[in-house]
Amino acid sequence: MAALRTTSRLFASSKPLFRPAAFTRSYATVDALSQVSASGHASSKTIPESKTSNVQDPNPSEQPRVKTFHVYRWNPDQPTEKPKMQSYSLDLNKTGPMMLDALIRIKNEMDPTLTFRRSCREGICGSCAMNIDGVNTLACLCRIPTDTAKESRIYPLPHTYVVKDLVPDLTYFYKQYKSIKPYLQRDTPTADGLENRQSPEERKKLDGLYECILCACCSTSCPSYWWNSEEYLGPAILLQSYRWLADSRDEKTAERKAALDNSMSVYRCHTILNCSRTCPKGLNPARAIAEIKKMMTAH
Repeated sequence: MAALRTTSRLFASSKPLFRPAAFTRSYATVDALSQVSASGHASSKTIPESKTSNVQDPNPSEQPRVKTFHVYRWNPDQPTEKPKMQSYSLDLNKTGPMMLDALIRIKNEMDPTLTFRRSCREGICGSCAMNIDGVNTLACLCRIPTDTAKESRIYPLPHTYVVKDLVPDLTYFYKQYKSIKPYLQRDTPTADGLENRQSPEERKKLDGLYECILCACCSTSCPSYWWNSEEYLGPAILLQSYRWLADSRDEKTAERKAALDNSMSVYRCHTILNCSRTCPKGLNPARAIAEIKKMMTAH
């Protein structure tokens, strides 16, 4: 972990080893995001639903249900312009039930410049992680609130550098993931030369760990990770680390524990539990971190 540490761990200005220079990114923080919508820089123009939409209304006689979506916008090609919130209105009768359906429809029919990540649309790839109405979640699993009087607000994951619009820069996050060596490590070959086996009881210990899709929703909801991400691994990476510590087939437990044996990698966790509350897969990173702490103190 020494390679991941810097001499300063105070704020983003310390320029950690793997993080891009701050001036090349818009830095999305919870406070900054909330100020955008309240400032004069927020876009006052609402883009109405396209009248030339090819989508056929399945119930033409049904009363339109128009809902407004405020979306965070920032373009790296215009670095002198401050981030803003842009408003779009959609008829929910012509829109799928999920937030990702709304974003895709906005991009396809109203504003092709809107940028966001998405892939599987089934909560498996983790690509469409973003902050929706104050909660870090996956847009493909987040239902659109049916109350049309309540406007929805969509931001990139908080406290991340923004590549463009709703796309966060997760380069450092994946560098940290690589640092824990997230693969089976063993020197002893099996007696019969076949796969490495484990009992059903040993396999059950991995439930609630291997399902993590590395969407970063938990880590970007953690205040300890916001302020110490240069050295603190964060909930997602620590859950992945415990997945290998708990695997009976792995033979490098001592080495893995030694890599975490410092004041920052694990012990910056203050059990705030934001990570467990926000996980879109229903996992419990806080419990995994507690189990690592127990293993670190065991003799």
